[in-house]
Amino acid sequence: MNPQEVNAPPPSAIPPASPGPAPRRSRWVGSLVALALVALVGGAAWYLVNRGSSGGGESPGRGFAGGGRPTVTVGDAVARKAELPVVIDALGTVIPATTVILRPQVSGMLTQVLFTEGQMVKKGQLLAQIDPRPFEQALMQAQGTRQRDEAQLENARLTLARYRTLLSQDSIARQDVDTQAALVKQLEGTVMTDKAQEGTARLNLDYTRITAPATGRIGLRTVDAGNYVTSGDAAGLATIAQVAPIDVQFSVPQDRVGDIRAAQNDSATLAVTALDRTRKAELGTGQFSTLDNQVDTTTGTVKAKARFDNAAGALFPNQFVNVQLLLRNVPAVVVPVTAVRTGANGDYVYVINEDRTVSLRKVKRGQATVGLMAITEGLKEGERVVTEGGDRLQDGMAVQLPGAAGAAGARGPRAGASGASGPRDGASAAGEGGQRRQRPPQNP
Repeated sequence: MNPQEVNAPPPSAIPPASPGPAPRRSRWVGSLVALALVALVGGAAWYLVNRGSSGGGESPGRGFAGGGRPTVTVGDAVARKAELPVVIDALGTVIPATTVILRPQVSGMLTQVLFTEGQMVKKGQLLAQIDPRPFEQALMQAQGTRQRDEAQLENARLTLARYRTLLSQDSIARQDVDTQAALVKQLEGTVMTDKAQEGTARLNLDYTRITAPATGRIGLRTVDAGNYVTSGDAAGLATIAQVAPIDVQFSVPQDRVGDIRAAQNDSATLAVTALDRTRKAELGTGQFSTLDNQVDTTTGTVKAKARFDNAAGALFPNQFVNVQLLLRNVPAVVVPVTAVRTGANGDYVYVINEDRTVSLRKVKRGQATVGLMAITEGLKEGERVVTEGGDRLQDGMAVQLPGAAGAAGARGPRAGASGASGPRDGASAAGEGGQRRQRPPQNP
């Protein structure tokens, strides 16, 4: 037996091998690698965000103010004094000043149609003819009846005169005289009836000539010559609409009735402008006529009417137009509508100072049009205000006007633009002295 084997401890007495520091060291190394990756990602993000401000060649006023605060390019306008019109906008309908349905007054055969559809006609102009022969015969018959009854009346009057002479001589009874006097009165009534019938026959004969009852434009005809027309025809022959002058009917809110009446007291006439559907073309200018005598309870509006000369014929009956009723002109300091903003403390504007910073200023708005707004308090004439880009502003921020931005862009490239932050076409960025270093030539 080997002496070493005799002195060797039994296997169960040998202590297990310790795990050692290797696993613990690997965990520390993994943590350090993760922290390094996080720091690398954070540094890369910081560089991407701030490289526009730290890149070479960027002038101090391009993206940031001298103190490091960013500037915003904004639109601007100058507050000015102007006559701001106080206007009521409404939707109106063009209606003819006179509308007449051309209906026959007697029944008969239509022999002639003397108008052209769409023609301008004058009052009293002959437009159509109904066969007059039946009415001429009726007139002759009425005249004959009148002449017969007038002859009988004349005879009865002569007889009455004789009876009165005999009565004065006491040669006839008074009863005969009274009977003859009653006969004379009866025949006088008959003659009066005959005259009325003759006048009716003459009037019916005149009705066979259909004339224009008003001046205007005639529409499409509904019947042609050769048709039998009746006096009870609801459709009639055609329609005449007076288009010069012409009226426009529109509705105004009941709350503006007082303003309209006050304007009428101040001025004899109120100007009204009619615009087309797109509000771009002016169709005509007229004068306000009147208001209706009651409020429409279903809509809370009052109907109004204005009259237009319509010499050019731009307004057409039943056409929808946009109406602008001018009440008065108010002198005020005005700015574009986009310059006025509303916040928690009320209306305000951003005023551009001489050092190209903005100041938030509370204002009080007045009358407004589509593009302009009157400022009654808080702004003076000649002050410059921000019209665009105000959502990104705060009180005291520096701003840049569009003209100044273009001039600065012409002097040097904008930081962060493609190819502006690094060398391009063999040139490097500008140094502190404003000189550009040339890249050494490459060996071919």
